[in-house]
Amino acid sequence: MAHPGRVCQSLFHAPRRPTNLAPNFTSSRDRLSGPGVVPRTHARTNKQSVSHSVSDAQGACNRTHSLHLRDTPLSRLHCTYTNHHHHHHHHHYHPHPPSLDTHFVVATLLPVPPHSTKIMALNSAGGANSVARVYADVNGNMPRSYWDYDSVNISWGVLENYEVVRKIGRGKYSEVFEGINVVNYQKCVIKVLKPVKKKKIKREIKILQNLSGGPNIVSLLDVVRDNQVSDGSDWVGDWSKTPSLIFEAVNNTDFRTLYPKFTDYDVRFYISELLKALDFCHSKGIMHRDVKPHNVMIDHEKKKLRLIDWGLAEFYHAGTEYNVRVASRYFKGPELLVDFQEYDYSLDMWSLGAMFASMIFRREPFFHGNSNSDQLVKIAKVLGTEDLFDYLDKYDIELDAQYDDILSRYPKKPWHSFINADNQRFVSNDAIDFLDKLLRYDHQVRQPPSIPVLRNEYSQLIQERLTAKEAQAHAYFAPVRQAAAQNNSAGTSVS
Repeated sequence: MAHPGRVCQSLFHAPRRPTNLAPNFTSSRDRLSGPGVVPRTHARTNKQSVSHSVSDAQGACNRTHSLHLRDTPLSRLHCTYTNHHHHHHHHHYHPHPPSLDTHFVVATLLPVPPHSTKIMALNSAGGANSVARVYADVNGNMPRSYWDYDSVNISWGVLENYEVVRKIGRGKYSEVFEGINVVNYQKCVIKVLKPVKKKKIKREIKILQNLSGGPNIVSLLDVVRDNQVSDGSDWVGDWSKTPSLIFEAVNNTDFRTLYPKFTDYDVRFYISELLKALDFCHSKGIMHRDVKPHNVMIDHEKKKLRLIDWGLAEFYHAGTEYNVRVASRYFKGPELLVDFQEYDYSLDMWSLGAMFASMIFRREPFFHGNSNSDQLVKIAKVLGTEDLFDYLDKYDIELDAQYDDILSRYPKKPWHSFINADNQRFVSNDAIDFLDKLLRYDHQVRQPPSIPVLRNEYSQLIQERLTAKEAQAHAYFAPVRQAAAQNNSAGTSVS
């Protein structure tokens, strides 16, 4: 067997390759860049929501030069980054949005648009309050140092310990490489961050530290930094150096190749594994906010799943208004699409539902909108408009006037109507029941009826989405629980 050092060396002296290799870690272009939609009825602002929103929204606007990965220690790779700013024009809501720094202050000053698809009361206190049904007080019960990511402690690793093998993905905020630790010859994944606001990077690192060792959460192995000083305006002291995050490697197969090969049991197994990661992060007071197939790494041979890319994740504090420009379009919950900022962990459960629907119906993506507004229309054509209007009424949300032209009245489409010869092996009554309880407009619990009823009767009245823990207990996963029990009794455990 060749000496690992020589293997490694030959990789770095390989012929020059194009850098646009198939991305395993791509992030959507549709994420936070520039101002979000101005919420109409939720225009109240507080210091906390401004800091959350502004730090969320100020994504990097940096392009990188093409990187040739020949003979590339990580230290050299860092030097290729430049800081050319460019502008994104994603949104159709405001052709001339206010500048980013003033956006959330201006939000309170904008006039209310004319009556929309449904007439709403404009009393901002009139809508139901929205607080997470579970884990609402986790961060409130933790010391400030747990969630105040501005004070994160980082012990910086040694940059020279890592070398780049090949590029495997790129996102708005980072470039991702397969790498090698030259000390122990372990494979790793190197996420080279673009010079973005240090607060966003601190948040990602703090969240990864808090989730360390959790089930199916990608492991952060090291954080290293370049010696080149960035010209970012607010980078001072140690933070003047662009960090790279070093992660465990997962031998991922792209979902477009992998999912078509899945059996019915595989889908049940991997969704159940993903739920373990989601319930764990929610129990730690953290919303992922970017659940999608691109961020779920699966090593099918080892039956190993990892939830990656915590760059948009955020700490949940009840009553805080968050930025709605998170998640990728096809996986955005209705709350984001109607500009409801007081969302919670249940956002991740919608994204999981959209992902699950695409897996069982073999339709990727399941809700295929060509803009954020069209995305809500695509959802309404499946879930119907009656429940949508009930949802808007309950939270006193006024739809943007543009929906007058594009949103008609639609009946609810039965889930069985999506079954065909190609997907029927994945679709069972349990699968449809599970999906139906995830893809609900209302992210929140309704008031229990005043007359006491049996719990199972009451459950028929519940209209909100399942939590990750409730989802794990669903009958759809009975075969997975059964297999796990058999493995345990046989003295073996599935890692």
